[in-house]
Amino acid sequence: MAGELETHGRVNVNHLEQRDIDILRTLITRHLHYTGSTRAKEILDNFGRYLPKFVKIMPTEYRRALAEMAAAHPQAPVPAPA
Repeated sequence: MAGELETHGRVNVNHLEQRDIDILRTLITRHLHYTGSTRAKEILDNFGRYLPKFVKIMPTEYRRALAEMAAAHPQAPVPAPA
């Protein structure tokens, strides 16, 4: 599927960076807390095994805009994509 998305030229498919991994773990932990999801528990209990299954999908125009913002203000932190 990742290759299929990339061929349309509208999104980039990337592996997760540490910041993304931290956010992902937090979101799944919250989901488990609020829902009692057995799937969330399974993922958290085997996080290393499941982690390669997650990728980051970002529209190419949004990535371009973030890069422009970073270039214009190199010392300012760029907000994390939602």
